[in-house]
Amino acid sequence: MQLHFSPSMRSVTISSSNGFIDLMKIKVAARHISYRTLFHTILILAFLLPFVFILTALVTLEGVNKCSSFDCLGRRLGPKLLGRGDDSERLVKDVYNILNQVNTEEVPVGLKIPDNFTQLVSDMESNKYSANDFAIILKQMMERSEREIRESKFQELMNKHFAASSVPKGIHCLSLRLTDEYSSNAHARRQLPSPEFLPVLSDNSYYHFILSTDNILAAAVVVTSAVQSSLTPEKIVFHVITDKKTYAGMHSWFALNPISPAIVEVKGVHQFDWLTRDNVPVLEAVENHNVIRNYYHGNHISGASLGDTTPRSFASKLQARSPKYISLLNHLRIYLPELFPNLDKVVFLDDDIVIQRDLSPLWEIDLGGKVNGAVETCKGEDSWVMSKRFRNYFNFSHPLVAKSLDPEECAWAYGMNIFDLRAWRKTNIRETYHAWLKENLRSNLTLWKLGTLPPALIAFRGHIQPIEPSWHMLGLGYQKNTSIESVKKAAVIHYNGQSKPWLQIGYEHLRPFWSKYVNYSNEFVKNCHILES
Repeated sequence: MQLHFSPSMRSVTISSSNGFIDLMKIKVAARHISYRTLFHTILILAFLLPFVFILTALVTLEGVNKCSSFDCLGRRLGPKLLGRGDDSERLVKDVYNILNQVNTEEVPVGLKIPDNFTQLVSDMESNKYSANDFAIILKQMMERSEREIRESKFQELMNKHFAASSVPKGIHCLSLRLTDEYSSNAHARRQLPSPEFLPVLSDNSYYHFILSTDNILAAAVVVTSAVQSSLTPEKIVFHVITDKKTYAGMHSWFALNPISPAIVEVKGVHQFDWLTRDNVPVLEAVENHNVIRNYYHGNHISGASLGDTTPRSFASKLQARSPKYISLLNHLRIYLPELFPNLDKVVFLDDDIVIQRDLSPLWEIDLGGKVNGAVETCKGEDSWVMSKRFRNYFNFSHPLVAKSLDPEECAWAYGMNIFDLRAWRKTNIRETYHAWLKENLRSNLTLWKLGTLPPALIAFRGHIQPIEPSWHMLGLGYQKNTSIESVKKAAVIHYNGQSKPWLQIGYEHLRPFWSKYVNYSNEFVKNCHILES
């Protein structure tokens, strides 16, 4: 910064150090000015110069050093000298104010909303929108997009629900071909197990597994994974229970594909003398009750208030309306003591699980006189799968539920359970189960709406022995963010949820843990093109 006086002392010039920018030039009149006045002026300027220097430095640091004129620099320094903020800040505040204002305004009737951003820009150029009009149109465009995204999400959930409830063509083909084989091939009809092994079916020195399913491929995977993971496969006995329509195909599969050295028995529900209408009156009512049939087989979106429902809640409701929940096969586990009167301890398995570790130590677990050894689902790393309490299954606005149950009581999982049948036979678990099923029917399904687990949660209260979570990992059919490392460490992995591994909607990175137990070289599997893209 330099200060120049003219020889005549009639002008004072303030310039930058390089001399290219004249910051200030003062002409002193020839008359009416004394040296004293000039001296005071110089003192004032000397006092102001440091501030001018600092402002100039700030502007330079902010990237304004390309200004080549006093006018340019003045425009930059003016707001700072006058204490005003940046224009962009005022603009942002104005936008906020306008958006807040239109947030509560009603949209004018007949307002045309552009279909996309390009059309919005074109309309702005031609119609000269005011800021308020632009904000209203922008608001409507965003609200329309949110509605469309929400509707698409619900439609996706519906499609996924239908895909999960249907039978894949390949699996249907497998059942038909094996059923045909049963009628034409004597080997497919051979007795299971062979007569010499019949005593083993009630021998409590063996490890007895019970599997209830109408899915032949899934049953094959469960049995194969159990045998291959066992340290003593010769001690394994599988009791496979299926319905009447699937019995011939299921029998054919295990007759033609023996899982040595394990022993496999296949029985249809029609072959159990105990399963009569007198012993199972509630299940007969469940299958014939019109309200229930409409609930599980009717229009799953009719009457639903989607505006008040989150996609996650809607997905849970759809899962609860799976037709499998009114299948007798799904209720069979409550009758195990009567169906297997000679067995003391059994492991009951769902058909959507894979066994990765030897399960014989389960028979060594001390249940402490309890009936059901199960993994609790109210605590764990996965906050979505392992956060289930009674409040997640029951309608606590119903007086009977509120009076009888604790919403914070921890839930537990079906899928892999060790049952002490001797202790079970001393309880009234079955009677309690039936009583609550009847009550739910009388209340038009207002106590709960999710299958067989809720009445079991009530019936087994006080009879649960928690076991280590590593025995049974859940949620592989719910979400794709499952930890692969945790999957590898689990003894049993459970594809509970809609995304079963045998469906196209199954998660690709989780499918290999299941599909490695599928015998793709089998003639029937190849001919039915199982899981081919």
